[in-house]
Amino acid sequence: MLRNGEWNVVVTDCYDYILIEKMEKIRELIVEALTKDLQQIILSNAVDKQKETKIKVRPIMIKGELLFQCTKTLGPKELHENFTVSPAVDFLFTKIQEQFRQVEIDTDTWRAVILISKKGKVTINKKKKQPQVVINKDLSHNRTKQYILEEGTPVDFLIDLGVQTKEGKIVKAKYDKFKQINRFLEFIQDILPALPKDRKLTMIDFGCGKSYLTFAMYYYLKVLNHYDIRVIGLDLKEDVIDHCNGLSKKYGYDDLTFLLGDISTYEGVDAVDMVVTLHACDTATDYALYKAIKWNAKVILSVPCCQHEVNSQIQCDDLKSVLKYGLLKERISALLTDGMRANILEENGYDTQILEFIDMEHTPKNILIRGVKKEKRMEPARQVKADSKHLAQYLNVEQTLQKLLQQ
Repeated sequence: MLRNGEWNVVVTDCYDYILIEKMEKIRELIVEALTKDLQQIILSNAVDKQKETKIKVRPIMIKGELLFQCTKTLGPKELHENFTVSPAVDFLFTKIQEQFRQVEIDTDTWRAVILISKKGKVTINKKKKQPQVVINKDLSHNRTKQYILEEGTPVDFLIDLGVQTKEGKIVKAKYDKFKQINRFLEFIQDILPALPKDRKLTMIDFGCGKSYLTFAMYYYLKVLNHYDIRVIGLDLKEDVIDHCNGLSKKYGYDDLTFLLGDISTYEGVDAVDMVVTLHACDTATDYALYKAIKWNAKVILSVPCCQHEVNSQIQCDDLKSVLKYGLLKERISALLTDGMRANILEENGYDTQILEFIDMEHTPKNILIRGVKKEKRMEPARQVKADSKHLAQYLNVEQTLQKLLQQ
């Protein structure tokens, strides 16, 4: 239905003629969008998590030719490919049909959102944007990266935490922290479809520390995206908790509270929707993951740190020629620890990925485990569970997370 330049279409039968017609309307939208006026196209909510989980498209100008750069997220990797208009249309339309259930299209003058349900229901919403002046739009291949929290836009908590100046400029010594905050918000942006908006959500950040990312999470979800949330930050340092509560009160963040407490013994809530644990040392990560699993949390974001437990236990004759080198033993043990944790999340009904948090040059603690609860409650994958058990026996190790779940 067309009304004042806007139209909405809902298709209920994925096999009838109307669906074919409206899928063609999706192709027409893609063709209309692929001009120099495009801001970005995002394909998300992937059907097969083993393939691309997200695709982003933006226009670029190379040697005077307008091209469209497609960035495909495949596991921890990002792959780039440039297309002219016609191949780009075919590529995107095929991916929408086969792999993605959500499409967002932003141009200078309009925005469209396409949703495709598992049963084939297609919803398309297109709206005009308010007129705006676009001056010297930069389509260069190496243009400045667009962050969720933009450079030049002052944000109170970034100023007080020393990341920004009062004018919104990024403090040079804190630029890596600024990139880390935005990278973290990109991970949250990816899981938004898993978070309901029809009720208040509870989120916990275990071991929140100075809470750069806790404040960022609250600001992004509550202030920018209007989610009804309650966020709890938990840490063992009383002075840090007092400082963060003071900042929260100063900003009017009524649903952001910081508490003094230990991850392993915290019992303050009965249900949690999202659990965040960043750089919780050694087995503290296991306790946080255990709590998240028991709460049936919809989303888990964990950046482990100081994985000593497996390092102290591992014994394997087949690997002894490598494990005799302390540095290699430490690194192998850390990777095995997080791989086994990810498998345990899979056993308990989570779609799990291990992702690069930030570039290795910024910190060696750069692995993020992301788990999103599957929509349908399923029995643990027998093969995954069998493989995990076999690996633990082969290495002669028993993780805290394993022991907690066996209680």
